[in-house]
Amino acid sequence: MIETYAYARAGFLGNPSDGYFGKTIAFLVRNFRARVLLYPSAKLEIKLSKADTPAFENLDDLYRTTRWRGYYGGVRIIQALLVRLVDYCRDNGIELPERNFTIEYETTIPLRLGLGGSSSIITAALRALMQYYALDIPLPVQANLALETETRELGVGAGLQDRVVQAYEGLVFMDFARDIMQRQGHGEYELLDPALLPPVYVAYRTSLSEGTEVFHNDVRARWRAGDPAVTAAMLRWAQIASEGRQALLAQDYAALDALIDENFDLRALVYPVSAGNREMIDTARSAGVSANFAGSGGAIVGAYRDEAAFERLSAALRAIGVAVIRPRIRP
Repeated sequence: MIETYAYARAGFLGNPSDGYFGKTIAFLVRNFRARVLLYPSAKLEIKLSKADTPAFENLDDLYRTTRWRGYYGGVRIIQALLVRLVDYCRDNGIELPERNFTIEYETTIPLRLGLGGSSSIITAALRALMQYYALDIPLPVQANLALETETRELGVGAGLQDRVVQAYEGLVFMDFARDIMQRQGHGEYELLDPALLPPVYVAYRTSLSEGTEVFHNDVRARWRAGDPAVTAAMLRWAQIASEGRQALLAQDYAALDALIDENFDLRALVYPVSAGNREMIDTARSAGVSANFAGSGGAIVGAYRDEAAFERLSAALRAIGVAVIRPRIRP
């Protein structure tokens, strides 16, 4: 029996420039995780989880489950990963032994809220498959495979950020500059000490569930068309990540707060933001803390100064039905 895990993540700065030759900073959120079990069996089977089973106690149960997990479960992405892994092994002259297995998963990550839910299932499943077949795949390539599972196999627009931070596990600065990507097939990734961070929070509302693909597909089309506003925004987001790295190293938290806020404000200038997402940002800032999207909407992230600020934040967001957590980054 092989048991593996992968965790949620929060995009901190630079998001969403990771898919556009930009730079980002993100950190792991161990409060939520995907868990995969893999064991030998006569036939190859991907077991359904509750998210894949269209059976509910009643209409209210259907509604709650759908708002929490979205409309798609993990079977399709595990199947896509298996196809992608076979292609990778064939391309690299790796012969997989004929050993069938059963793979099953469960997740506590709220899906489709910009916390890396789908990519965590893929990452955990890839780790289990690597153990089962004794594969040694470098971390940057693992992140690439996790991304290609969704982009190549499922046609979902996404970037490398989620997969990199879930592969490396921690606080990661990522540089996806075009020349670097073309030269080595992946970005430059730097693990930073989480102790450099000020106190940070993650907040999420399960009633907001657009899905990453809704945001990224529109952005990518505009970027490919050379939209000046999108092009300029991507360049500035990359700069924000670089400046954020320097602010962290200098522990200049005032500068960091300004960058966190700017990251979201730039997004709001370029793309429409739903009323519910705007309410979360505005409510957090009214409590005296910085606030930015943790992904593509539905969850936010920011920094606060002291316990009193966290209590004000929690009370304000609780009043609008938003949960607040202190993310666990280290094991």
